[in-house]
Amino acid sequence: MAIKLTKNELKKQKDNLKQFQRYLPTLQLKKQQLQSVIMKIRTELEEKETERIQMIGDLDDWIAVFAENEIFEEEKRLDRLVQPDKVVTKNENIAGVTIPAFEELTFKDINYDVDDYPLWVDTAVFKLREIARLDAIVSTLRKQTELLEAELRTTSQRVNLFEKVKIPEAKENIRVIQVYLGDQQTAAVVRGKISKKKLVEV
Repeated sequence: MAIKLTKNELKKQKDNLKQFQRYLPTLQLKKQQLQSVIMKIRTELEEKETERIQMIGDLDDWIAVFAENEIFEEEKRLDRLVQPDKVVTKNENIAGVTIPAFEELTFKDINYDVDDYPLWVDTAVFKLREIARLDAIVSTLRKQTELLEAELRTTSQRVNLFEKVKIPEAKENIRVIQVYLGDQQTAAVVRGKISKKKLVEV
């Protein structure tokens, strides 16, 4: 980009450089904060996924009794007893990014007559609800990671733009203008001396 070789342009370039140098540490801090939070969320996500897999694995002990589910009438099957209603989240702000934070998973209130079911159904319902809750937590954590990673990409691009393009460009523009203005000043002094010499000779 062509720049004007003037004092006004020099001031503008110096102001730009100050602004870039003031803004860059804020961006770098934001980048570090995002990286730190993403690592923390990934660790939590891994823990919750492991917990979920473990809980599903624990259901192996129940496979035989779950087979009884098939003998229930359609409207009395276990999946009818455990029906998630909605995932309740609250908004949190992390480094200027609004992300959902899991609060709870609500279930449809389904009453059932204990006389219609064997004894193990209460425990099965509890376990299935826990698995559904972990599913909701995992889903929320994935959404958090997705939003924060998108912001990290944007912030990293800005950091690179300032570090590798804007700041070096402003410094180079300042150098070029200063060299030009210095040359102009030197030329003006030389012209002045020549004029003075001619006047003296006359």
